[in-house]
Amino acid sequence: MQNELPECGVARFLVLLEGPWATLIVRELLHGPLRFGQLREALPGISPHTLTSRLRQFEAHALVTRTVYAEVPPRVEYELTPLGQQLRTVLDAMAEWALTVPAVADREGAL
Repeated sequence: MQNELPECGVARFLVLLEGPWATLIVRELLHGPLRFGQLREALPGISPHTLTSRLRQFEAHALVTRTVYAEVPPRVEYELTPLGQQLRTVLDAMAEWALTVPAVADREGAL
């Protein structure tokens, strides 16, 4: 886990949301608190190791909180902090931009 962050905002963003799963985890948590198993179900193909690693990194950088409930069996929920919630506008902008990119077939027809 990286402790120091780059000064450049874009580089900092890429460090904080590194890897293919990071933005997808944030996307799921934008809907509200989720348990580990719920996140795994929402992200088919993610390994427990990768999910744990990303959640720990997010927690270390105050993007996510981890709440443990004293129940039997114990219940743990992950939730975006207000800082993490600010990523909604970033993900919305990414999604909006991505929809403007033509499909491969569309581009080939334009040649």
